[in-house]
Amino acid sequence: MGVKMRYIEDDLKDKTILITGGAGFIGSNLAFYFQNNHPEANVVILDSFRSGETLSNGNLKSFGHFKNLIGFRGEIISGDINDKDLLLDLEVNYNFDYIFHEAAISDTTAQEQDLMIRTNVNAYKDLLDLAVAHDANMIYASSAATYGNAESPQRVGREAPNNVYGFSKLSMDHLSREYMKDCDISIVGLRYFNVYGANEYFKNSTASMVLQFGHQLLAGKNPRLFEGSDKILRDFIYIEDIIQANIKAMQPKESGIYNVGTAKARSFQDIVDILQKELGTMLPCEYIPNPFIGSYQFHTEADITTTKEGLGYEPAYEMEDGIKAYVAEIKRVYETEVKK
Repeated sequence: MGVKMRYIEDDLKDKTILITGGAGFIGSNLAFYFQNNHPEANVVILDSFRSGETLSNGNLKSFGHFKNLIGFRGEIISGDINDKDLLLDLEVNYNFDYIFHEAAISDTTAQEQDLMIRTNVNAYKDLLDLAVAHDANMIYASSAATYGNAESPQRVGREAPNNVYGFSKLSMDHLSREYMKDCDISIVGLRYFNVYGANEYFKNSTASMVLQFGHQLLAGKNPRLFEGSDKILRDFIYIEDIIQANIKAMQPKESGIYNVGTAKARSFQDIVDILQKELGTMLPCEYIPNPFIGSYQFHTEADITTTKEGLGYEPAYEMEDGIKAYVAEIKRVYETEVKK
C-alpha cells in the first residue's frame, strides 16, 4: 500500500515527522511513503478520526478512517487541531523536524463559515507557531479552490475564491507569507488541483470522479455525465505526483505558494473513456443537464512554472498512466467496500 517511488535521497534517520490529517486521503499516502522509503524516520499521525458527526449539508465532518492506515507502524494520535491543550502537548513532548499539514474541513459545499475559519485558518496559525518553536519545516495543503472562476491557466496571485473553503485556504496562504518574512524555517503551501488515487474512497461523495465513474462501470451502470462533458476540463493529478511535490517541498529552493497539477486540462469524458478501456467495458454514456451552470468551473489548468523552478517538481503521470496505475485499487475497493 502507498506510494513506493523515492523522491529524495536524504537520510531521514531519527527525523521526526508530524502528519496532520494522516488518516485521510493524502495524509495516509504520505505516511506510507515515509514508511516504505525512509523506515528510520519517526512518523507521528494526528487525525480527528470520523465519528457520526456531520455538517449541515449531511456530509461527515471528518473523513479520517482507520482502514487508510492498515499496515502503518508509526505513532497515531486521535485529536482535533482546534484543541490547544493537544497542540501544547505536542510542543512540549515532541521535537518535530517536518510538519505536513493536511488536516482541514475540506468539503467545498460546507456552510459552517465559523468552523471552516477556526479549523483551517486559526488552527493553522497555532501549527505554524509549533513549527517555529521546533524549527520544523512546514509543508501544508492549500487548494486550487483559491482560484474560483479565475481564468486558465491559474497562476498564484490571481485568486478569486467563490466559497468559504477557497477563502480559508487563501487566508492560510496570506498568513504563511507573513511568517515567511520573519522565520528561518521553510514554509511551502501546495495548491492541489483535482487529485485522484488510492485511499480516497472514504471521502464518500467528495471522492474523485475517477473513482466514482470506475465504480459505476464495475456495477454495470451506464456512466452519467453532464451534457457537454467533453468540454468540461479539469487538471486531474494522480496521487503519486502529489506525494512527489510534498516530498520535494521538504527542502525547497525557497518558501512560497506553489500549484500542484499537471498543467494539462482533461475532460470528464476522457476519464470515462480511459476507464472503459482499462476495465474492458463498453457501456453507453448517459448525458444529463448540468444543474451547476453559473457556479461551475468549466476549465482548470495549473500553471506549474514556478513549481518546477522552486521545488524541482515535474509531473510524471498523464491521466492514462494514472488511471492505469489506479485501476487495480479501484477494483479492490469495489469488491471489499462497495459490494459488501
